[in-house]
Amino acid sequence: MSRAILSRMLSRRTALASLAALSALAAGPLMLPAQAYPDRPVTVVVPFPPGGASDSTARLIASKMPETLGQSVVIDNRPGANGATGAQHVKNSPADGYTLLVGSIGVFAINPALNPALGYDPKTDLDLITVAVRTPNVLVATPSFPANSVKELVEYLKKNPDKVTFASSGVGSSDHLTAALFWQKTGTSGIHVPYKGGGPAIGDLIAGHADVSFQNLGSVANHIKAGKLKVLGVTASARNPVLPDTPTMKEAGVDGLDVYSWQAAAAPKGLPADVKAKVVKAFAAGLAAPDVKAKFNEMGFEVVASTPEEFAAFQKAEEARWREVVKAGNIVTQ
Repeated sequence: MSRAILSRMLSRRTALASLAALSALAAGPLMLPAQAYPDRPVTVVVPFPPGGASDSTARLIASKMPETLGQSVVIDNRPGANGATGAQHVKNSPADGYTLLVGSIGVFAINPALNPALGYDPKTDLDLITVAVRTPNVLVATPSFPANSVKELVEYLKKNPDKVTFASSGVGSSDHLTAALFWQKTGTSGIHVPYKGGGPAIGDLIAGHADVSFQNLGSVANHIKAGKLKVLGVTASARNPVLPDTPTMKEAGVDGLDVYSWQAAAAPKGLPADVKAKVVKAFAAGLAAPDVKAKFNEMGFEVVASTPEEFAAFQKAEEARWREVVKAGNIVTQ
């Protein structure tokens, strides 16, 4: 074989080897193992402004989640449309565990029952993680209101139809629909006065500009103890240790009015199984922390910490319940 032919063969082999090496280098990054979740900060979307029950719940749990996840957790408040704006954002986010949601009964059960054109469905668009906490609603009245018990309120409503104002934190809120359910159960009616949040509604109750309201326990407990509001009943299955002398609605003669305002966590639909397991573990650990539980109890909340399966069954039942109330009361958002 001539030296020229041998030289050309060697050159060709060298070129092929170089191409193979370059191809391996190019493919190298694609062949590296994926980073374990999470390898960057996790965002928890709260679909309400700072300071409310959902925000407080998210921040308390998020303060403990880095101990499990090994990454920081950032709160992102995205208010609007009774929580629908933030929920839609989470629905449209990648299902990778880096965008999570903490919202209220309204986000997960009432909004779907109230608005057929909501833009998200908790059952099909979200991976439900846990019902974190719950608190009963409390029937309160301005101190000067004539009725001093649930029985007296029912009697007063029947004698004065459509004259008593029921303040709420907004159309479709838990306190609004609790009032509607109360009217349905007692055969009475009142004037619904929606406010832009629980704070303004409670403020007008204290000032005597509204008559009565169903507000969550944590929002009104201090006002009741200070004598600024009069408590008539609690919408729980048993008396609450924060207000041990206050009867349940069933004890007061109104059955079927066990209502809790609850906060829960979810993620975009389709989380990988290993990622979902870590998210569930992080929320469970945060809720189990003694100082977090103590703070929730101080706020009037009971820690639930349900499993995803329990949450899915509960959400379905709650949505069906409020759908019936909305239909019976002919309640619309506009």
